Amino acid sequence: EVPLVESGGGMVQPGGSLRLTCQATGFTLSKFDMKWVRQVPGKGPERVATMVMGGATVYGASVQGRFTISRDNAKNTLYLQMNNLKADDTGLYYCQRGTNGPRGQGTQVTVSS
Repeated sequence: EVPLVESGGGMVQPGGSLRLTCQATGFTLSKFDMKWVRQVPGKGPERVATMVMGGATVYGASVQGRFTISRDNAKNTLYLQMNNLKADDTGLYYCQRGTNGPRGQGTQVTVSS
């Protein structure tokens, strides 16, 4: 069973918004640091947002002020609200537990006019 499953990606015009969802199974999401990572072909993975166990959040410089990471403990789900999307935000987004823990297959986000 895949412990993390992402959804919510799609194609959106610049300036638009998307909300990504990461459903966790088999473990309690709130007991771990969780992060959203963006993968672009030809580039290394970029950590865009992290939520630590206590709820504090950290964002990458490129998304600061536009993206918001959150979680719903009752649903054991992690979210990434993405606003004012730019073409450079295009990529495969996946959620991952901890530094090198399990990750999902990802969901594609494409920002294009």
